[in-house]
Amino acid sequence: MPAVWNSAKAKIQLRLSIQRLRTLQQKKEAQAKSARRDIATLIEKSKIETARIKAEGLINEDIYLELLELLELYCELLLARFGVLDQNIIFAAPRTELKELHVLRDMLMHKYGRDFSSAAMENRDGCVNDRVARKLEVNTPSPELVNAYMTEIAKAYGVPWTVPDSESKHAGSKEDGEGGTKLDDNEEDTQESKASDPPPTESEKSEDGGSAAAIKPPAPETPEDEFELLTKRFAALKKR
Repeated sequence: MPAVWNSAKAKIQLRLSIQRLRTLQQKKEAQAKSARRDIATLIEKSKIETARIKAEGLINEDIYLELLELLELYCELLLARFGVLDQNIIFAAPRTELKELHVLRDMLMHKYGRDFSSAAMENRDGCVNDRVARKLEVNTPSPELVNAYMTEIAKAYGVPWTVPDSESKHAGSKEDGEGGTKLDDNEEDTQESKASDPPPTESEKSEDGGSAAAIKPPAPETPEDEFELLTKRFAALKKR
């Protein structure tokens, strides 16, 4: 039975969803940190194929982590301007493991009706944000992206490893007309996100071997409209 719309309960559900999204992001970041250490150990032991498989999983988890951050921003936006609805929650919620988002999705669907909900679930006319839709696609990471991950992880943990010559030549044969390797949307999102991350602090390097971790900027000292803050965060995330 679908959840009946109640504005007060919807606001509570939004706050619960935001809290759970943040908690899940922290959990995923800790798991990714452990996975990087495992990959570095496997490379050091020359178990390259096992490390490659684990790196593919890490790439998919990084993409999922970015999706959680996007959904957190959407929930905060809805909470700040409660009359504003975005179809992204209805589309993406059932594809996550968060029960709070599932309940919120049911409430929104009950309020806005079957036609609106069906359009959102089917992403009819591209109504769902393209970045959200792309991060929910199931794709095997390319060998080039896997090699890039393994190279950075090996470098961060001081493990000697280079991409085999045969794979380097294979990657070079896939260059596009401008002389660069052609990446799919998920690879571009992930690599752009990593490129925009600030360098790790000394404490982070000692704790995680120099792995790249997203650092959120401190809150502004001067008071600013909550909606403007969310808009800026949302715009910055879109540029990744």
